[in-house]
Amino acid sequence: MPDTAAPTVPPTPPVPLAALLAREDLGLRQIAGPRDPATVIHWAHTSEMADPYPYLLGGEMLLTAGVHIPEAAGSGTYFDAYVSRIVEAGGAVLGFGVAPVHDTVPRALVEACDHHGLPLVEVPPRTTFSGVARAVWQLMARARHTELRRVTEAQQSLAAAAARPDPVPSVLRQLAQRLGGRAALYAPDGKEVAAAGRLPDADPGVDPRVSGALARLTAVVRPATAADPAAGGGGGSGAAAGPGPSSASDTAAGVHLAAYALGTGQGFVLGVAAPRRDPGDHTIASVGAVLLSLLTGEHRSGTGAARSSALVRLLLGAAPEEVASLLDGGERWVVVHARPDGPAADAVAASALGAALGSPLVDVAGDLVRVLVPAGRREVVAQAGWTCGASAPVVPHEWGAGDTQAARALSRARATRARLVRHGEHTGLDGLVPPADAAAHARALLAPVAGNPALTETLRAWLSLHGSWDRTAVALSVHRNTVRQRVARCATLLNTDLDDPDVRMELWFALRHT
Repeated sequence: MPDTAAPTVPPTPPVPLAALLAREDLGLRQIAGPRDPATVIHWAHTSEMADPYPYLLGGEMLLTAGVHIPEAAGSGTYFDAYVSRIVEAGGAVLGFGVAPVHDTVPRALVEACDHHGLPLVEVPPRTTFSGVARAVWQLMARARHTELRRVTEAQQSLAAAAARPDPVPSVLRQLAQRLGGRAALYAPDGKEVAAAGRLPDADPGVDPRVSGALARLTAVVRPATAADPAAGGGGGSGAAAGPGPSSASDTAAGVHLAAYALGTGQGFVLGVAAPRRDPGDHTIASVGAVLLSLLTGEHRSGTGAARSSALVRLLLGAAPEEVASLLDGGERWVVVHARPDGPAADAVAASALGAALGSPLVDVAGDLVRVLVPAGRREVVAQAGWTCGASAPVVPHEWGAGDTQAARALSRARATRARLVRHGEHTGLDGLVPPADAAAHARALLAPVAGNPALTETLRAWLSLHGSWDRTAVALSVHRNTVRQRVARCATLLNTDLDDPDVRMELWFALRHT
């Protein structure tokens, strides 16, 4: 099945019930339900509701002292309904606190948990529910730290492999080693061109079934054309059928499979098969896909040489429209500005963003990443872990204007806490005024503040955010008092009342034409 966008960091691993039972300081004891080592807990929740179903999300260890149990509940009917509702809600484990309400765990509750297959854990009087919850969070934090360290080490080893003389086989070997399985690179025609690793302890009949299933899965993410045999095409014009998902996952013979479309647009796909799927595996495989995208893109189409040629020509004075054809992006482009939710992005993270957006043209400047994306080839969509602003589609000689539009869209996205804001493509009433007249009016109206970029940009942001001091301060990364002072200064220099909606409308019109 197709996967959603990959997270920038792996999710927090769940806690095995066995690890919680092994904590001697808690003294927990499982007294009913299946003793499955695969049972895991995603969080702990305390509730004394007779029907906890509406308050559960699934995966919880539900803790109760039995306050909700009526005195006449000894028949077992109450407990059967109670446990069945926990199971329906996806609860993973029931923890029952002995004391202060009950001296022992009710026998009917034990039988109900055995009947419905819900693990039941006895919590001794000396152990508080908050202590159990704290232990769950401690184990989760420890597991997350271990997983993040594993992912970091894998990223470093993959980057080192990509720098070797045989980068593609080296990256595949590292992926197979880090994921404990097999990694393969598939060509645009669906054939396996390179592979590394193997499935441990697989019997002879498993490998062919897994290989066939993985090859079929790669067709899900490969850019499809009507003539593409892997996509089931039956002839026709051969026009592109549109971009598909960037990744997909499946299982075959108990083996976890994943496929990742490489961002070169050439049809290469990374396939991974492993006996298990840990929380960080998707992140590790995604990093490998980014590196292979860069490697196969350079090898397949020579775009690196073309980009170098375009750069040289620009440095020697060529106009953007003269070199755009070397970038293989068409006539129209979208400029994207992006900031990561966490620390400043490194080259690998920025390349991953570019691959997700469908372009290798990436610029990293501090905590800002700029991407020049061919318009129409792939829709610009929100990316997990990033706040993005996108320009309207522009032709090459308007790249500078698109850069300004993307910067303003990013400021608005940050202020409104939106994942993605696009610059408006429709001009509305602007089309009623000739551009030259509009620009002349804007210069005359804004002349008193035109010499101070800080004032004009603050006024622009403040008006775009409907006069919100706080959101404007966030967008401009300044204190709200600074915003107030600048806006007040604008009102003084312009000799106007900024509380008047007509004045705001006219100023906004003028700012759009500067």
